[in-house]
Amino acid sequence: MEETLMTTEAATTPEGQDASQPESTTETPTNEIAVESQTQTPEQASDVQPTDEQKGAPEQYETFKAPEGLELDPSSLESFTEVAKELNLSQEDAQKVIDKVSPVMAAKQQEVLTELKTQWVKDTSSDKEFGGDKLTENLGMAKRALDTFGTPELTNLLNETGLGNHPEVIRAFYRAGKAISEDGFVKGTTSAPVEKDPAKRLFPNQM
Repeated sequence: MEETLMTTEAATTPEGQDASQPESTTETPTNEIAVESQTQTPEQASDVQPTDEQKGAPEQYETFKAPEGLELDPSSLESFTEVAKELNLSQEDAQKVIDKVSPVMAAKQQEVLTELKTQWVKDTSSDKEFGGDKLTENLGMAKRALDTFGTPELTNLLNETGLGNHPEVIRAFYRAGKAISEDGFVKGTTSAPVEKDPAKRLFPNQM
């Protein structure tokens, strides 16, 4: 290994000796200096940030937390876990994705459902078989069929899912009510204000 010189020019002592020749033959190899310069104290080592590879996906993710007010679908969560694993997301990064994406997806789903229910109400009100001017009367007939053949659990289901507004659901109960009525129809209350939401008229005690 090439030795490191302290100066680039030789100096002459008063006695005429060449100062470039060291009095001692013991020298410190340059590789030892390099090793010392690379040695880190425990405090310095603790400041070293882990690389992206070290931050990657764990062997098994811990249970993810659902954002406040939301629930995580088990099947969807299973699919997400597989994707997170493929993308090498850490537990923290995967949780951040859930925190950011879940509320947006839930809001969009609710928006679509609201629009769908609104369309059901419009379709029911304009239905050629039981809608139009006799909608209130025909809904009364459907209500009679629901009370006769249905259960409180069915009524709750129709309310909670919004299917009580679906024209095909109302059609089924309307036809059943018409079939069991003695004179072919069930009188409705025409003097009361007309409620725009058919489900509220069909299930007045549940809304």
